[in-house]
Amino acid sequence: MNRSVVLRGYKFSVYNRIAQVSLHEKGVAYEIEEIDPFAEVVPERYKQRHPFCRVPVLSHGTFDVYETAAICRYIDAAFDGPRLIPLNFESLTRLAQTVSIIDSYGYRPMVRQVFAHRVFRPAVREGSSEDEVENGLAASRTVLQALETLAAEAHVLDRQTFTLADCHLAPMIAYFVQAPEGKAALSNYSALSDWWEWASPRASVRETDPGLPKNHNA
Repeated sequence: MNRSVVLRGYKFSVYNRIAQVSLHEKGVAYEIEEIDPFAEVVPERYKQRHPFCRVPVLSHGTFDVYETAAICRYIDAAFDGPRLIPLNFESLTRLAQTVSIIDSYGYRPMVRQVFAHRVFRPAVREGSSEDEVENGLAASRTVLQALETLAAEAHVLDRQTFTLADCHLAPMIAYFVQAPEGKAALSNYSALSDWWEWASPRASVRETDPGLPKNHNA
């Protein structure tokens, strides 16, 4: 018996897009339920699915899972399609390392600071801060160098096999390079730039692009 797959999340959330990329790579048909975690009123049913009221949540029939890394691992294990988690122990280790670097050190400077203050906040006519952009760029350099090392080593981000490392990183870089300063920063890292040139045209990356709010006038 087939069980419906529903991804519950916020359209502009980078973590929601990570889950979407993973679903696309596995060829899973799914429904979308838009949940804005910043809304004044978040549905009680959603709060029951996610006790921390973040996004996304994947529902597969009656089974709910939250936390994006867990969602992506579930997607790879539960559905047919290309394997997104490598079996080689070195690649598996580098995958976990890549995801941890992005979550622990990359998300805030690259997305919440550089992208949000240079691109997203102006699009929705909210105040932005040049200091936040500059601080984000400064912190991003260490992240980009760490990812450059991993891409050059090529156990993951190897421009051949698309894994959960690629699923996780691509939406982050996609937002980061929308800021001119982010795009310029990436160009200083050759292996990572080559990886992005390979990953960015991929259907799963293109088709999950949420765009920007409609009142964006750039």
